Amino acid sequence: MEYRRLGRTDLRVSAICLGTMTWGQQNSEAEGHAQMDHALDRGINFWDAAEMYPVPPTEATYGRTETIIGSWFASRGGRDKVILATKVAGPDPRFSFLRGGNLRHDRANLRAALDSSLKRLKTDYVDLYQLHWPERRVNSFGRLAYDGDPAKDGTPLAETLAALGELVAEGKIRHIGLSNDTPWGLMRLLQLADAGVGPRIVSIQNPYNLLNRSFEMALAEVALHEDCGLLAYSPLAMGLLTGKYQDGTAGPNARLNRFSQFVRYSGDHAAAAAAAYVALAREHALDPGQMALAFVNLRTFLTSNIVGATSLEQLAQNIASLAITLDPAVIAAIDAIHRRYTYPCP
Repeated sequence: MEYRRLGRTDLRVSAICLGTMTWGQQNSEAEGHAQMDHALDRGINFWDAAEMYPVPPTEATYGRTETIIGSWFASRGGRDKVILATKVAGPDPRFSFLRGGNLRHDRANLRAALDSSLKRLKTDYVDLYQLHWPERRVNSFGRLAYDGDPAKDGTPLAETLAALGELVAEGKIRHIGLSNDTPWGLMRLLQLADAGVGPRIVSIQNPYNLLNRSFEMALAEVALHEDCGLLAYSPLAMGLLTGKYQDGTAGPNARLNRFSQFVRYSGDHAAAAAAAYVALAREHALDPGQMALAFVNLRTFLTSNIVGATSLEQLAQNIASLAITLDPAVIAAIDAIHRRYTYPCP
């Protein structure tokens, strides 16, 4: 296993991060435990969760993923072997069941969210606490046109950062990160940290895959210059890049077949681009999913690639992508497809 420094901290995280968002809905507690056992045995020391997991979040299921992780710690021990990340939700009218719908990133809500997560996780601290999405309106989750209004941004970033700093000072959080954020958001928070307002952001968890390379346009430069690397989520575009949907082998329980609300990786452009990448992989005798993961693994601005799976077989295959090196001809062909289908799934 390869390990990489998390920001400017003294933590070294595995280049593959264990994603957990299926546990509690698509996966049982026993299956989640088996995945954690397998990952740790393979050298994966970095796990990523969120208060709203499993996905899709509902009032009946939210928090189950963290509870499954907590029961693993209670039964196995080993908290000191894991670099544990989780996330606090931001405002969203769909999640009125979370803290009464008051999901602002202010002191009261950040503290309440963290304390609930720690209770479910059965731990006194998390290594990385991330803002799951900004309180302000940004181009995320497939939105292209920017229609934000600074007057409606909500909690000032300085207040949020100071509140997180208090939780760091109390020992409940070791480091903080962002998710689904923008170059302006990341740079503004880094500027505030440099001014002494609060702790420094150490990572940013955004989507990154062959169907969405938008991170490269501006955030990649920030990630490299500011030592604030990418934690890439959805590296297989919800499985579309494995070829199983094109082949018709996905089955009714596969994520995109089971949950009709997931439309980010749907549409003609997505299907055509995914088919081109799958065909390229097979032309070079590569597994399509492993080629897609290997491409992400090789990015210089990447800290860790978050892989999720619903079976141990899938997890093992995803981890094995670290052993794959893509030759220049494959990289050139990937870039050619990218020029033809640019950001089909932002």
